[in-house]
Amino acid sequence: MLPALALLVSFTAATTQSVDPSASEMRFPLERFQADLGALQRKYAIPLSKEDHARLRNFYSTWSSTVEKDPFDSMSQAGQVDAVLFRNYLKHSIKRLDQEATREVEMAPILPFAQTIVALEESWQKMDPIDPDKTASTVNGLIKEIELARKAVEKGIKIDRSIANRAVAMLQRVRHSFARWFEFYNGYDPLFSWWVSQPYKEAAKALDEYTNLVREKLVGIKPDDKTTIIGDPIGTKALQDDLDDAMISYTPAEILDIANKEFAWCEVEMKKASHEMGFGDDWKKALERTKQDFVEPGKQPQLIRFLAEEAIQFVKERDLVTIPDLATETYRMSMMSPDRQLVSPFFLGGEEIQVSYPTDTMSHEQKLMSMRGNNKHFARATVFHELIPGHHLQGFMQERYRPYRGLFDTPFWVEGWALYWEMRLFDMNFPKTPEDKVGMLFWRMHRCARIIFSFGFHTGKMTPQQCVDFLVERVGHERDNAAAEVRRSFSGGYEPLYQAAYMLGGLQIRSLKHELVDSGKMTEKQFHDAVLHENAIPIEMVRTSLTKSPLKLDFKPTWRFYDRP
Repeated sequence: MLPALALLVSFTAATTQSVDPSASEMRFPLERFQADLGALQRKYAIPLSKEDHARLRNFYSTWSSTVEKDPFDSMSQAGQVDAVLFRNYLKHSIKRLDQEATREVEMAPILPFAQTIVALEESWQKMDPIDPDKTASTVNGLIKEIELARKAVEKGIKIDRSIANRAVAMLQRVRHSFARWFEFYNGYDPLFSWWVSQPYKEAAKALDEYTNLVREKLVGIKPDDKTTIIGDPIGTKALQDDLDDAMISYTPAEILDIANKEFAWCEVEMKKASHEMGFGDDWKKALERTKQDFVEPGKQPQLIRFLAEEAIQFVKERDLVTIPDLATETYRMSMMSPDRQLVSPFFLGGEEIQVSYPTDTMSHEQKLMSMRGNNKHFARATVFHELIPGHHLQGFMQERYRPYRGLFDTPFWVEGWALYWEMRLFDMNFPKTPEDKVGMLFWRMHRCARIIFSFGFHTGKMTPQQCVDFLVERVGHERDNAAAEVRRSFSGGYEPLYQAAYMLGGLQIRSLKHELVDSGKMTEKQFHDAVLHENAIPIEMVRTSLTKSPLKLDFKPTWRFYDRP
């Protein structure tokens, strides 16, 4: 039984308020929810299982009903913020289950046999006794079902390429899950092994061959193809739903307008830097010169270390944000593999900065593209973005301030914080040379472009190849790096709004800084520390918390944070 939320709230209030006046009454309920959710997600993890979906829906709905009955008005500001976020999270989670169900229906023509595998796994999940003879017949029948599906594909089943590509990914998940089911019994139950081993091997082989057929016939790519980009556009309505859930009070069209205005600003600044370099308005020539200034092979780690320490010193000297000694002591570095660089051509980071740079296994052209794309001046912006005051400092603080809010993690706060520092340090003359300015402006333009091409793709206005061309022609990317960037965006590892979150989150924090710091209500250090102490929540809720604005449980986002004419 789910304990009454009100009892947990009362217990929290009695035990924490005297210790920490800012403590949220929702902390214990949220920690309990996350523990319970983790247990359910580990238990109910069968691909395409309607029973698993129903169990999670019931879980979310039960908690949602409890939150609606909670004594919201008597909570502290922090508790109200958490209650609003929790309510929003639960509604979004239920909506996501609905979306998953719709997407599964779209894939159903390619997966007519899947429920046979699901039924086997659901029986295993319930720990039902197994009848090896009957199970062998079921698996043997599965082979025939796969054969019928294969014939349907060969005859030319009509289905959208992106849906077929999604189905390939689902087939791979089903195949892995099917193997897990078999391995549970095989060798431990002698009769099972005797009856089922051979039918399973044939079914697994048929499933692998069918997956390859779908990939080649319906998606149009070979099994070993690691470069073709397909993606899965979600449409304008789904983008709007995601913006609402992220508490961004703009339409997709308005977001695109913001991106284009910021892109135009970047072009103006690029031309200023280009003039300083002697290239006049031809900023792409200035960009080309900047790309040629890279370190020789083997020297990139030393450059990263130097740039990291330079940024830390710059921020400390100006007392912009609290930087604990342990944070500066514990960041680490690793080198990215060639395969990883196919989807991440630039640095990744956090506590460990992952360096993208060519290896001896790459072709000559690939090496040059990687070196040019990770030159000294591009790296000067990416290093502090990934480390301090960017993601590493951010993650360090997340583990120490309101960590229970990890449930509400949003890229608008995570990526927005790091991008905000690119804006702030640019304004504070951190770039020492026009080449440094070009390097920082390149990334800022890149984040505008991410909105333009990702929204263009998801609304059906741009193909993946057009997205690559846009990055090459308008931003100045190396073509392989542009392809890797688009592949990263549409491979399924990132939510559709993720690429928009950098620029939009940065603009939100910048607007909030203007509201609270430039007006004299807070010092810059107080502001930056306060944002970090709120943890990774939608920035409109950070604003609500820092301004002590009144809240209602059915809060709707209204903040219009962008004001560039």
